[in-house]
Amino acid sequence: MDWLRDHHLEPALQVLDIRGYVHADNLGGGRQRATYTGARDEFEAAHIPGSVFIDWTRDIVDSETDVPAQIADPEQFAARLGASGVDAGTDVVVVDHAGGHFATRLWWALRYYGHDRVAVLDGGFTRWREAGYPTAADEATASSKTFVPAVRPELVSDADDVLALIHAGRGQIVDARDRETFAGAVQRGSRGGHVPGSLNLPAKDLIGDDGSWKSPEAIREAARASGLDLDAPVTAYCNGGVTATAVLFGLHRAGLRDFSNYDGSWNEWGERDDLPAEGNRDLWREPRSETRHS
Repeated sequence: MDWLRDHHLEPALQVLDIRGYVHADNLGGGRQRATYTGARDEFEAAHIPGSVFIDWTRDIVDSETDVPAQIADPEQFAARLGASGVDAGTDVVVVDHAGGHFATRLWWALRYYGHDRVAVLDGGFTRWREAGYPTAADEATASSKTFVPAVRPELVSDADDVLALIHAGRGQIVDARDRETFAGAVQRGSRGGHVPGSLNLPAKDLIGDDGSWKSPEAIREAARASGLDLDAPVTAYCNGGVTATAVLFGLHRAGLRDFSNYDGSWNEWGERDDLPAEGNRDLWREPRSETRHS
């Protein structure tokens, strides 16, 4: 964070602010309804000087698919990132509130489209402001650049890929949601539960109380406790393909190199009766209405 304080206005660096929310409303009986929003109003009130806002619900999602929050196609993604001042020579730092979920979504998306020069601000804008570092209320006008996507198909999975892993009895499928949702005691959509054979590693277990990432060793220990082998490939999912990227980012910090995000996640899997699901409601705990930010 100190490094970013000293370098955030350098021309070869672009800070992208992707603060947002998942509003989870309790409908009773363990059912929830989620609403996705960006936090542009908060960005306009205060942000890191020189940063550009990315709306995670509009700017980098595919509006043509029925599954919510799917990553944008190469052309749309390239246009938005180029307009935000990013090209092959740009170092990108991604910022959200704290805890990293939306920042890691963009970290993963940039890597998926071939851009490795990307970092996530540990602790996010919350820690930046708490540290007393400078903020601005005027959005920077980024110099438009040309972002050329180079798709890495191995970084994304679809339902058929996950189903193939189940049928083959190989690979590691990781559910990044909380334990109640994994068990099916809490559900969004038509049914609850999880992908058969998946391991549960909640993203929140990788993040400290202050919103910063736990140490690589602590993350490795959490991975081992969940049954994961960081030397073997991992496919992660959640509800909408966002929180899954937080687990992948954390595991990457801890040494994982072969990973994939099931982008459709439970937003797709949970709505398809042709796909298997399992659960155990013994983990039931009455959920509260809540608004989560990254």
